[in-house]
Amino acid sequence: MKRIWIWTLVAFNFSVAQISFTESSQQLGVTASCGYTYLGSGISFYDYDNDGWDDISIASANGDPIYFYKNINGNFVPHNLNIATNDLNAKQLNWVDIDNDGDNDLFITSDNSGIRIYENTGNMIMLDISETCGMLLDEFPYYGASWGDYNNDGYLDVFLSIRDNFIPNILYKNNGDNTFTLANNEAGLFNTGYMSFCSAFLDYDNDGDQDIYVSNDKYVVRNLMYRNNGDGTFTEVAEATGTDISIDAMTITVDDVNADGWLDMYITNDPNNNVLFINNGDGTFTDMAQSYNVTFNSTSWGAVFLDADNDKDLDLYISGEGNGSNTTLLSSGFYVNDNNGNFSLYNNAVPNDFAYSYSNAIGDTDNDGYPEIVVNNISHSNIFLWKNNTPDINNWLKVKLEGTVSNKQGIGSFIEISINGEKQYRYTHCGEGYLSQNSQTEFFGTEHNTIVDYVKVTWLSGLVDILYNVPVNQTLNIVEGSTLSLTEYNGDPKIFYKNPVNELFNIQSSINIDAYIISDNLGKKVLKGKTNDKNLTINLSSLNCGIYFCQLEFEGSVKKVVKLIKN
Repeated sequence: MKRIWIWTLVAFNFSVAQISFTESSQQLGVTASCGYTYLGSGISFYDYDNDGWDDISIASANGDPIYFYKNINGNFVPHNLNIATNDLNAKQLNWVDIDNDGDNDLFITSDNSGIRIYENTGNMIMLDISETCGMLLDEFPYYGASWGDYNNDGYLDVFLSIRDNFIPNILYKNNGDNTFTLANNEAGLFNTGYMSFCSAFLDYDNDGDQDIYVSNDKYVVRNLMYRNNGDGTFTEVAEATGTDISIDAMTITVDDVNADGWLDMYITNDPNNNVLFINNGDGTFTDMAQSYNVTFNSTSWGAVFLDADNDKDLDLYISGEGNGSNTTLLSSGFYVNDNNGNFSLYNNAVPNDFAYSYSNAIGDTDNDGYPEIVVNNISHSNIFLWKNNTPDINNWLKVKLEGTVSNKQGIGSFIEISINGEKQYRYTHCGEGYLSQNSQTEFFGTEHNTIVDYVKVTWLSGLVDILYNVPVNQTLNIVEGSTLSLTEYNGDPKIFYKNPVNELFNIQSSINIDAYIISDNLGKKVLKGKTNDKNLTINLSSLNCGIYFCQLEFEGSVKKVVKLIKN
């Protein structure tokens, strides 16, 4: 037994030694000094122009511009967008498709200048709609912005975290017309201040809708868990779920750490132990940070899970406030997973990290399937861009989603893959971690396997797409409902309709509609009919208020499903 134990330890250390990152910001063209912003600024590693390459957007201090770097074949060049942003302490940056038109709009929070929202009118031409979008323009101390579709109407709503003892957090409902409605009261949220840094949309109970967890600063306030009741309202259940901790909570990082199909949460702290809430699968969580050896024990801010070496398990990177002169405080922490859920601190993976670091995000600079890490620092000459130099001995799969019935970005979807019965799970976010945004593409390591048995996407709409026998080392683009059609259709019909509806559901199509079937959210057929026209009007007066699915049938057995909400 002793020989076996020694061999295992040596083998693990050999595996750890393979993970390697090099700070390569200037080498790859990024030079951004973000000045000093109290409690840090955010960063986005997101393909904002939809060209297939992850770009970098960097929030900065008052007086400095927001930096945009376009990724051109693995190298970055400054990108001047037609927005003025040097008059604010920028916190969170979100590239988010608020109108489901296929391009990415820009949302910015600030702790001294309120919010800014820019509509992408096409070709990255940005239009400031802050004053017409319906959001409050008060200069509240805004920090995190997290986007999800809490009422499942196909449009992304936003939860704004406000770090104040008296001003409550804000939930805005997306009206689908580039305007938003304050929804705190109708949704049942608390209207008191909680000193909140960040939030995360997640489905912690696997019931198909999006819940919200909120991290609150200072020990006098506890963290919050809002359970989605499925009817547009929430119930606060932090105590019942065991997540009502009172710490200096900064980030919330959501992932399935132990690959059991239930979402877990990692919460950073200052300066004591971080928290790793493992989901028990029964509506409760247990803090397992010590068991997993990921307490960090330093002043920590952003955190992100990633499979750095594509060996099929999730490693962990944490940004911290330590520096070279204070060896008692770590400036970062890289924890390697040994495939059995045991993490070991291995800071040689990110050497010479001596900066005050706050937000971090993952993306893929060169589309080689090995994720990189970007980090926003304060009072430092540049950001960090940790280039992944791990030997590419393992295979990978990347998955990118496009919603049709659900929101366009596919936010709130579960992605499940299986290799020889071994499963991995990812959940899609927009605005995650500490003031961060990760790549829209989800990363999976497949080790030495060359075929993934299946890729399954459970969309927020409830639709499920499954692809079988998927080759690795590719980016797989999955469109919602694409595996549900009976035949391929080269001229995909374009349909236009509005949600929600009252009595009449009007649909316009680019080709003739042959028939329709409307089902409730349990799959029961409630209305059907035949037609032969591009314009269809369905009388819904006999239906109760709620969510329904309308299956449209076209010539050639082509089918398309749209979601409708009956008021």
